Amino acid sequence: MSKTTAEETESTVAQRRRLPRNVVLLGLVSMLNDISSEMSLTILPLFLANVLGVKTAVIGLIEGISETTASLSRPLFGWLSDVRGRRKPFAFAGYALSAFSKPFLYFAGNWGVVLGVRFADRLGKGVRTASRDALIADSTPPETRGLSFGFHRAADTAGAFIGLSVAALLVYLGQRGALTLNAGVYRNLVLAAMIPGFAAVLLMLIVRDMPKRVERGPREKVPLEPRFKALVAIMALFTLGNSSDAFLMLRAQNVGLSVFQISLVLVLFNAIYTAIATPAGAWSDKVGRRRVILLGWLIYGAVYLAFALAAKPWHIWAAFACYALYYALAEGTARALVADFVAPERRGVAYGMYSTAIAITALPASLIAGVLWQGIGGWGGLGPRAPFLFGSAMALLATILLANLLRRPEPA
Repeated sequence: MSKTTAEETESTVAQRRRLPRNVVLLGLVSMLNDISSEMSLTILPLFLANVLGVKTAVIGLIEGISETTASLSRPLFGWLSDVRGRRKPFAFAGYALSAFSKPFLYFAGNWGVVLGVRFADRLGKGVRTASRDALIADSTPPETRGLSFGFHRAADTAGAFIGLSVAALLVYLGQRGALTLNAGVYRNLVLAAMIPGFAAVLLMLIVRDMPKRVERGPREKVPLEPRFKALVAIMALFTLGNSSDAFLMLRAQNVGLSVFQISLVLVLFNAIYTAIATPAGAWSDKVGRRRVILLGWLIYGAVYLAFALAAKPWHIWAAFACYALYYALAEGTARALVADFVAPERRGVAYGMYSTAIAITALPASLIAGVLWQGIGGWGGLGPRAPFLFGSAMALLATILLANLLRRPEPA
C-alpha cells in the first residue's frame, strides 16, 4: 500500500469515527434535560418518604405506574415516526412535555400530585425516546454506531453528574448533614431545575431531522428480526428484577447514609458512568454488542448481591461505583444493538417495542421490590435485603439466556 493510499485510509477512518452533528446536539439536549431531571426527580423518593410520609409499597406503585403506563406510548410514537418518515417533531414534543411538567412538583402536597407529574414526565420520555434513538441511528454509519450511542449515554450521564452535584451543594447548604430531607430544600431544587429543562427544549430546535421518503400506497411490510424479538424478551425478564433506583437510595439511607452523602454517592456513580460509556460503546463496535451487554449483566448481578449484603456505608459507595460500570457497558450498547438487528425503516417501532418491553415490567418489578422490602411469606425475615437478592437471581437467569443467544452469529 502506498503512502498516499495509507494516508487516505487513515483519513477515511478518522472521518467515520467523527461524531455526527446530530449526535453531538442530541447529546447536549439529553445532558441539559438530565441536569433538570436529576435535580428534581432523583431524591423525589426521599421527599415522598421523609416529607409526605409515603410507604415503600406506594413509592413502588408510583414508580411502576409512571414508567409503565407512560411507556405504552413508545411503540405508537416510534411507529408514527416510521410512517411519517420524520423523527424530530416527536423528540421535540417529548422533551417539551417533560420540561413543562416537572415544575408542578413545587406544589406537591400529596402523593397523587407526584404521581401525576411523574406520569407526565415519563409520557414525555415515551413520546421522544424511540424517535430520538432512531434519529441517532439514522445519523450514524453502522461501523461507529456503538461510539455514537456510547457518547449519547455519556453526555446524558454528564448531565446527571452536573445535576446531582448542584443538588448535593444545595442540600448541603440547606440542611447540612440531616438524615431526612427538608421540604423547603427540595422545592428550591425544583425551581432551579427549570432552567436547564427549558434550555434543552430550545436547543432541540436546531437539531436537523433526517426525513425519509414515505411511499404512498401498498408497501411490503418489513418483518422485525427474530433475534431482536428474542433479545427484547430476555431484556424484559432481566428488568423484572431491576426495580426502580429509588430502592437503592432507600437502601443507602437504611444503611446509615445522610441525604447529602446519598447525593455524593450519586455524583460518584454518574462520574464513573460518564467516563466509561463512550469507550464502552466504541469497544462494542470491535468485539460485538451482546458480549459487552453480557459482561454488564454479570456485574449487575454481583452489584445487587452487594446491596443485599451491605452493612456499612462504604459498602454502598463501592456498590454504586460498580453499578455505574454495569450501566456504562449495557445501556448504550443495547440501543446500538437494536439498530443492528432491524431494517432502517423499522427502527422507530423497534425502539418503541424495545423501550416498552423493558418499561412495561417496571410496574411489577417496583411493586415486587416494595412488597419484598416490607416482608411477605418466606421473605419476611430479610427486610430491605429481599428485593436485591431477588434482583440478583433474576439477573443470573437472564444472563444464562443471553449467553445462549450469543451462540447465534452476529447480524450482518
